[in-house]
Amino acid sequence: MYLTKEKKAEIFAQHGGAEANTGSAEGQIALFTYRISHLTEHLKRNRKDYNTERSLVLLVGKRRRLLDYLKNTEINRYREIIKVLNIRK
Repeated sequence: MYLTKEKKAEIFAQHGGAEANTGSAEGQIALFTYRISHLTEHLKRNRKDYNTERSLVLLVGKRRRLLDYLKNTEINRYREIIKVLNIRK
């Protein structure tokens, strides 16, 4: 399994402020980014895995909506998470 409890807790502690703060926009965006990178690597090896491709597209959409929310509410937090995670705008 690529995403263990410990890895997830580490992502939320690093980007969400605390391990228990799983609802923060930054923590969710960081988790989605980690999952997107994993699925992208999987699709490079398995080009015809269309179910994973669909999951990747849905995950990118969720991350985009969270980023748009953050951009509209607090632009400084948006700029910081974009810079830290190295996400294209």
